[in-house]
Formats: sequence, C-alpha cells, structure tokens
Amino acid sequence: MTGRRILVTGLSGFAGGHLGPAVAALMPDAVLLPLGCDITDADAVRDAVAGLCPDLCLHLAAIAAIPVARAEPDRAWSVNLHGTLNLARALRDLCPATPLLFASSADAYGASFRSGHALDEDALLAPMNTYGATKAAADLALGAMAAEGLHAIRLRPFNHAGPRQTADFAIPAFARQIALIRAGRQEPVLRTGNLDAFRDFLDVRDVCRAYALCLKHADRIPPGTVLNIASGTARRIGDVLHALLAVAEMSVAIESDAARARPTDIPLAIGDATRLRDMLGWSPEVAWEHTLRDVLDDWTLRVAEGA
Repeated sequence: MTGRRILVTGLSGFAGGHLGPAVAALMPDAVLLPLGCDITDADAVRDAVAGLCPDLCLHLAAIAAIPVARAEPDRAWSVNLHGTLNLARALRDLCPATPLLFASSADAYGASFRSGHALDEDALLAPMNTYGATKAAADLALGAMAAEGLHAIRLRPFNHAGPRQTADFAIPAFARQIALIRAGRQEPVLRTGNLDAFRDFLDVRDVCRAYALCLKHADRIPPGTVLNIASGTARRIGDVLHALLAVAEMSVAIESDAARARPTDIPLAIGDATRLRDMLGWSPEVAWEHTLRDVLDDWTLRVAEGA
C-alpha cells in the first residue's frame, strides 16, 4: 500500500537517517513526517498527533546509548518510557486505527542471553542495564495497551552499525580511533572495552528495511506482535576490531580501558528472527565487510572535517 503518511519519531537520529531510502523502495508514495516536538511533553505530543493524524507511526526516538542512559537515568526513563507512553496514548485517543510500530531493543532480554543460544520472541525480558530496563518497560506497557485495543507492534532489533552512528557504540568508536590514528591526531594505540563478548550485529540499512516491511504490511500484523530483527550470527567484538584494522590496512597496539567496560556484560547475545523471515520474508542482505568499510569511510571523512 502506498500514499501513506508515516509519523516517525527520531527521524533525525541514526536509524531515522537511513529510513527514507528503505521506505521509498517499498512504499514510493509514502511521506515521512517528523514529530516536531519534545516527546516528553505530553501536551505537545498530543497536539502534534492531532495535527498530523498519520496513517502509520514508527517510534524510533530514544536515549539509545547504554553509557548515556547509565549516566542520565532520569532522562532515559523520561524519554524511553514516558515519551513512549505519551505517543501511544495520543494515538489511542486521537487516531485509534493508526498502527504504532515501536523500536524496542534486544537489550531488554538481558540475563536471558545466559542461556547461550539464540533467543526468539518468547524469551523472558530480564534487562541488566538502565537502557534495557527502560526499553523493556515500554515494550511491556505497549503489550498491555495492545491487549486493550492499541494496534501496537513491537520490534526488537539487535546491535546495528553503519554510517553516521555516534562513537558511543563499539564499532564506530573503533572506527573513529582508527581514523584519528591515521590522521596523526591520536597515538597509535587503540583503547577498547571487553573484546571477548559475542554480539549479533546488523547493518542499519537491513534494520531499516525490516522497519519499512513492517510499515508496509502493518495492517495485517496482529496487534501485540513481537518481532526480532537479528542476523542469527554471533561475532566476537575483538574479531570485528581486527576486521576493521584489516580494512584500514593498519597495525596498532590495543589496550584495555577500564572506563570503556560495562558494569554488567554478557558473553553472548544472539537472536532468532525466524518469525520476521516467515511473516515478511526479511533476511539480512548487506555484506558485513561492506558495513565495516562504510563505517570506516564515514569516520575518516568526519575526522578530516574535524570531528
């Protein structure tokens, strides 16, 4: 279905910046509309929703970096939980037929990853950090609202990387340091957190394609549905770093930095996206090497511009 007006919160953010091409490829006549107000201001959100009355809504806005959420917990709860509730209540009251697609997070699974196998959507939510807790709370709240009539669809993307991501995340943090070293602005020592953890990484463009597929078919996805967005492949973070260095054709010293380590961490986080594949035919398409090269090229340019 085309010609739809899609309200997108966080449209100027990392994933939001890649959403346009994905939606255009599947819904060429769709129009993406920014929220245009502070999501923590319930009255402003209500006014914006009333004025836009969208056909669909994708909620991306969040305090998404784990260190930022840990350092500013009140802000993280305000944005990630209460902002989500502000949006959901406005849609329920003013545009009850509008499907709400919520970008939750695999971080909500937390301690459930200790099972050591790929988690599907039936795994218990057991967050181990502030970010994961805020996302789990919003996820559960929307599940309850879906049972009461809100057309809420919960998407749980796993780690994703790509151009224009901030250095608050591991892969762009590595790429930024490599670019700084190559530019002579950092000594040839790359500082890291835990390199032995395994994570399920995706390209942000594959994640946005999943979002676009869910938007296109939202009318036939039952309210309350939960969908993992995952590659099903676990990559050791240290191996990702060495792959980036190989792309950059560099050899540097690597030092552990306690300040970059998380108070709680899990050795393996991997997802099962069978439900999304079976329902909408989605699977990752972007080659991992292409992702790494694009991230490195992005940071090379940003460093050259003074970032």
